[in-house]
Amino acid sequence: MSDFDAITITEEAVTALKSFQLPEDLAFGKVMAPVMIECTYNQGTWSEAKLVPYRKLTLDPTCKVLHYAQEIFEGLKGYHTNGAGPFLFRHEENMKRFNLSAERMAMPPVPEKVFNQGVEAITSYCAHLIPKKSGDSLYIRPFMFATENNLGIKPSEHFSFLIVASPSQAYFSSGSVKVLVEREAVRACPGGVGHAKTGGNYAASLLSMINAKKKGYDQVLWLDAVTKSNIEEMSGMNFFAVYGDKIVTPSLTETILNGITRKSIIELARHQGIEVEETTMKIDDLLADIKSGKCTEAFACGTAVIITPVDTLGLASGETFPLQHEQGPISKQLRQALLDIQEGTGDDPFGWRKELTPKV
Repeated sequence: MSDFDAITITEEAVTALKSFQLPEDLAFGKVMAPVMIECTYNQGTWSEAKLVPYRKLTLDPTCKVLHYAQEIFEGLKGYHTNGAGPFLFRHEENMKRFNLSAERMAMPPVPEKVFNQGVEAITSYCAHLIPKKSGDSLYIRPFMFATENNLGIKPSEHFSFLIVASPSQAYFSSGSVKVLVEREAVRACPGGVGHAKTGGNYAASLLSMINAKKKGYDQVLWLDAVTKSNIEEMSGMNFFAVYGDKIVTPSLTETILNGITRKSIIELARHQGIEVEETTMKIDDLLADIKSGKCTEAFACGTAVIITPVDTLGLASGETFPLQHEQGPISKQLRQALLDIQEGTGDDPFGWRKELTPKV
């Protein structure tokens, strides 16, 4: 039996991999591996899943995803360092979250075996394309979208599920980021889709991101939609503040994405004896604590950014709140410990890492 009995590996895909030349300059998410996983859903039935050559898609102008945004996605990474691997990190958690997003967006769940083996297959067959530098990776993007063709407003009965992969360098080229607090616009509302990994949540953040960059910031920190006083998350990243030897992060709500990196950091920190508090975080309290020196570090976390320190929080008024440590000891300690597990250079006491066999 194949390692991937739920996935058909086509000869065309293997040929495409063998003839592909990886460029020297990768950046993040710009260079695509020459293969992808493809599977379709039609009126209750899933097709055979295949590893095929990467190709452009052809969509009808009335395809429902183009009009009603019925789509979801995930992000995870494959690693290949020091001649070991490739490794995957907690991809079963991505599968669970993917299908929770599907439920909220009125989409069919992808069979667990197809999702998990699809991720494993594209990682194994692209193992030779994974950059070896620490912090670099094969960024893997499973996604699903509605393909039914008509303009009626109703849930689609036809979907495409794809997995593409991108050999990538680190997401942020700098060691830390400057973050603007967004006090006016909102990203997600109670009862909405804020906890689902769907493109609309990210589209809602883009205008604020443009405005933040004009002011010299790299990212935006979002507050709750009702009171605009409680910290939620950054655009595609979860947020932590460090108080001495304790890390603090907003408690999960229906408007905050349940980040797998966030979850892992909490478990890893507690394993290392670092106190963790999940609570309601008031933005004004945090800014006062930064100003007084009570809060010594802050960092963003996510699949793409790993752990990235925040060096400054700022307001639209121009007032800034620089952190005592631009890259503090807690951030560094947790980042390295997380990378050691992900990249196979350290022990994995949690069983989070899965080593695969290279196939090309």
